[in-house]
Amino acid sequence: MAWGKKKGARKEPLFGLPAALADLRLTAADRVPGGDDKPKKSAKTSARRKSEDAGDEPPRERKAPASRSGAKRRSRSRSGFSLGRLVYWGAVLSLWGVIAVIAVVVYVGAHLPPIQSLEIPKRPPTIQIVGMDGSMLAQRGEMAGANVALKDLPPYLPKAFIAIEDRRFYSHFGIDPVGILRALVTNVLHRGVSQGGSTLTQQLAKNLFLTQERTIQRKLQEAELAIWLERKHSKDDILELYLNRVYFGSGAYGVEAAAQKYFGKSAKNVTIAEAAMLAGLVKSPSRLAPNRNPEGAEARAQIVLAAMADAKFITDAQAKASIGHPSYNVKPAGAGTVNYVADWIGEVLDDLVGQIDESIKVETTIDPKLQSVAEAAIIDELAAKSVKFNVSQGALVAMTPDGAVRAMVGGRNYSDSQYNRAVTAKRQPGSSFKPFVYLTALEQGLTPDTMRQDAPIEVKGWRPENYTHEYFGAVTLTQALAMSLNTVAIRLGLEVGPKNVVRTAHRLGISSKLEPNASIALGTSEVSVVELVGAYAPFANGGLAVAPHVVTRIRTLSGKLLYMRQPEERNQVIEPRYVGMMNAMMRETLISGTAKKAEIPGWPAAGKTGTSQDYRDAWFIGYTANLVTGVWLGNDDNSPTKKATGGGLPVEVWTRFMKAAHEGVPVANLPSAPGGWGLSNLAQAASQVSPPTAAAPGPAAANNGGYRPPPTRANVRPEAAAGLDGWLMDRLFGGNR
Repeated sequence: MAWGKKKGARKEPLFGLPAALADLRLTAADRVPGGDDKPKKSAKTSARRKSEDAGDEPPRERKAPASRSGAKRRSRSRSGFSLGRLVYWGAVLSLWGVIAVIAVVVYVGAHLPPIQSLEIPKRPPTIQIVGMDGSMLAQRGEMAGANVALKDLPPYLPKAFIAIEDRRFYSHFGIDPVGILRALVTNVLHRGVSQGGSTLTQQLAKNLFLTQERTIQRKLQEAELAIWLERKHSKDDILELYLNRVYFGSGAYGVEAAAQKYFGKSAKNVTIAEAAMLAGLVKSPSRLAPNRNPEGAEARAQIVLAAMADAKFITDAQAKASIGHPSYNVKPAGAGTVNYVADWIGEVLDDLVGQIDESIKVETTIDPKLQSVAEAAIIDELAAKSVKFNVSQGALVAMTPDGAVRAMVGGRNYSDSQYNRAVTAKRQPGSSFKPFVYLTALEQGLTPDTMRQDAPIEVKGWRPENYTHEYFGAVTLTQALAMSLNTVAIRLGLEVGPKNVVRTAHRLGISSKLEPNASIALGTSEVSVVELVGAYAPFANGGLAVAPHVVTRIRTLSGKLLYMRQPEERNQVIEPRYVGMMNAMMRETLISGTAKKAEIPGWPAAGKTGTSQDYRDAWFIGYTANLVTGVWLGNDDNSPTKKATGGGLPVEVWTRFMKAAHEGVPVANLPSAPGGWGLSNLAQAASQVSPPTAAAPGPAAANNGGYRPPPTRANVRPEAAAGLDGWLMDRLFGGNR
């Protein structure tokens, strides 16, 4: 059979109804009659079916070979389809990209500062503090010099910034794609961030409106703001703003402040080398500041000079002439003790002018020369003797008799510690508090010649002793004060009443809380240096109350007057006769008492030493008719010194300062009692020192007659460690108290 010829073909047998229908075929007669083509078609179909009935395999249809033109059409169709799809998807992706960019711009813009704040902000206010001679002492706030117009600067100064920071500044629209691409390539080649692509406009936008954080959002905000600045301001305006706002390190903002800080001149007068150094600082102000890293600043300046020459902003000869010739003159960083004054001023400004919203100049009573002398006196004394006496800190306040502070040192080095020991710290004044006890006694009817007993005393189990543990018998109040006898001071305090002593101290200017107990006579309640010095001022001015002050006038930089100190109504807090008595008594402290080392040639001076318990604090407050000066030495942790007394280191510091302060100043006498009471007697008594003799303690007695010679001791106890001079001092005057 024919079907057997086909390999793999198999005909399955059929049974039943399928078998009966298998040979059923339609003929032409069975079809509906139609057109002529129907029979023909049916005949052909019939013939084909006959062939199939005969078991023959139907002939295969032969496909006509595709023509070359058809192939080309199909190829063009396929390539057209691919190109079309590419264009289509490219358009779709571009559209989505545009949408994404718009979305990012909207998102970033939504997180920008409020539109009303997108104006060039004012400079933050600065506080310039000047001395009584008009010289700059210190500055608080950001150090921002005056705005300098671009036309007033030497042309090479702005060009130095353009050369090193943004060579295409005048070509881009705020963002420099070429610069970004160049920076990207450079960073890839160096495998790190070695070059930035930010323009000067972007840097200005960051400085004016944004923070310094390194995030993608901040960079995008920076770009938007840069474009906004370029649309709102001209290129020259942007460059001028940039130069007046950029940070140069060491607290200096703007080229004017930086030029003043590093070169001591205006930015209008800088040289090419100086301009290059300023431009080089922008990359890393803190690291390249000349006062911290002069070598780094110089190396960076050379790079800027090379960039300027490459950009044809200067000639090669100018660049070579400027290299290797640094012209900066940075003052060495010192203790900067005038900063203690600046801090004190900062604390009182709010009370004087309220909230500060613009830069101001504060005119002070500080004498820069005296401030330098005071600083050197404290620092040098501590450098020489701090180890020997275990003293780590010191403070000094000098003021005129009317309370104008001429010098203030709050510590040995401001950079190490900003704690102001002259104003903020409170320490026990020791025997330097005794004048308030003696003044109270005088006001209750006693005189400098009144006799009181120097002998052991006990108050409710407390047994205070004199510094040398030795006692004199009957002594005058003048002798007791000059030799700082503790037992006499305690007896007087109890006699006049501790509460009255406290009232006297507060009346004269002590503002700290004082405890009205028996020990108040020995200065056990804490006070500050500035208030104690202020409380001594009435002795120097005839008994008038003073308020220590340092600010005389405050103006804006444009000249508007904000504050002027008005003359105060000064109350008489001590009657003139008592002022004269106290001055006579405290002069004796410098003549024959515990402050014999204190000396100002030709000047009448008076004062009182003080040493607190366990030698923790050493004081001397002394004064002339020209200045009242107090010195404190001790330790911040209140630890004991190695027997540092008020008659030692503080007197040495005081003498050095006061000698310099009184050079060339006409001599003036201290206020004296009406009729010149006591001064001649005291001067005469100073030469009548009797050899020590035993004197038994006796009852207190008043002496209304003349001056008595210095007392002798009841118990003589040599101090081996004091040396010959100290032994003689102890034998005669009771030691340094």
